[in-house]
Amino acid sequence: MQNKVKVIFDAKSQNEGFARVTAAAFATQLDPTLEELADIKTAVSEAVTNAIIHGYEGREGKVCLEMERRDNLLTFIIRDKGKGIRDVAKAMRPLYTSKPHLERSGMGFTVMENFMDSLSVSSRIDMGTRVVMTKQIHG
Repeated sequence: MQNKVKVIFDAKSQNEGFARVTAAAFATQLDPTLEELADIKTAVSEAVTNAIIHGYEGREGKVCLEMERRDNLLTFIIRDKGKGIRDVAKAMRPLYTSKPHLERSGMGFTVMENFMDSLSVSSRIDMGTRVVMTKQIHG
């Protein structure tokens, strides 16, 4: 079975919770375990938070959350059209943060990588970032 949803929302921190709930609601069609659901919510939350805080840095913009189901595989794509990431490999290193003054832990990509089955990040300066995550549901 296949299903696809696309949601676009303002890059405001109060919409991070909306993204979490939306991803969880989409995932429930596969009857995931509570652990699988928590993993999805946390990973999507981290990706959306990164888009808002690092992508737009307080400027106005939009975040796009695309969700797709193919049989028992869920794919989540989070895109922004913000400033982009100069060095994706460096940004993905545990504890690296470009915003230490905001008390960021630098673990966002590490969390995404550990909670999902796959993680892919692509970015272009002044054009934005695209995060693709997949999760196989065994529930």
